[in-house]
Amino acid sequence: MLAMTDMKTRLGDIETKTSDAVRASESDQGASAVLVAVVREFDSKADRVVADTGEARDSVIELEQAGDSAKAAAEADSGLGEEARQAVLDAHLPICILKTEI
Repeated sequence: MLAMTDMKTRLGDIETKTSDAVRASESDQGASAVLVAVVREFDSKADRVVADTGEARDSVIELEQAGDSAKAAAEADSGLGEEARQAVLDAHLPICILKTEI
């Protein structure tokens, strides 16, 4: 099991990546409004999880579900550019890894 300080550090890193994904998707002219909304929700959940002092496992699972939705939206959005798509995937992967470790 991860130490709480390590968990907070890793969640902070994920929050940075979700913020990067929001910026990339918002600036991508081909991104659909639906994709941008889903990525914003992923980022919002990351913000809440980092601020939350409650049950870490439940929060990580909720964040991973939001990440799964963002990943699926990025993969389905044919107008999305590669940089924005990669930013979403880069935000999704570390939360999946973290979930397996807790």
